[in-house]
Amino acid sequence: MTQIKYYWEDFTPGWQHESQPRVITSDEIITFAREYDPQAYHTDEEAAKSSPFGGLIASGWQTCSVAMRLMCDGYLLQTSCIGSPGLDELRWFKPVRPGDALRLHSIVLDQTPSQKDQTRGTVKFRWDVLNQKNEVVCSMTGRQHYRRRTPARI
Repeated sequence: MTQIKYYWEDFTPGWQHESQPRVITSDEIITFAREYDPQAYHTDEEAAKSSPFGGLIASGWQTCSVAMRLMCDGYLLQTSCIGSPGLDELRWFKPVRPGDALRLHSIVLDQTPSQKDQTRGTVKFRWDVLNQKNEVVCSMTGRQHYRRRTPARI
């Protein structure tokens, strides 16, 4: 078991983290899409050339999955996270293409103590996925629940 480094108290508004980049290959794009999003511009390089994208692109859901992995590798597995109620917003701005180097930028927007359980709190994040040109290809806002290092006093 990984030792906990970050608790709810550590995620104050303005806290930021940027991951290392991860290069996306055409094989990864095709493999993911065949299983989860089998549209031609994700699975067939030749067919993708005649699509509005002009070539193979990753599924937006793959971009989100890569973001989750970058989050886990960067900091989440070292936290007291106990789940998430979901996303408030999700947008895909630019296609992800083979050879793109994606990285995740996380920033805390808000931190709220739980009204029901003094041992935990919620953190609202914005997660931006950027490519090697510093273009935001995907942006999400959402919340995660964390255990507190020290329970609140009533």
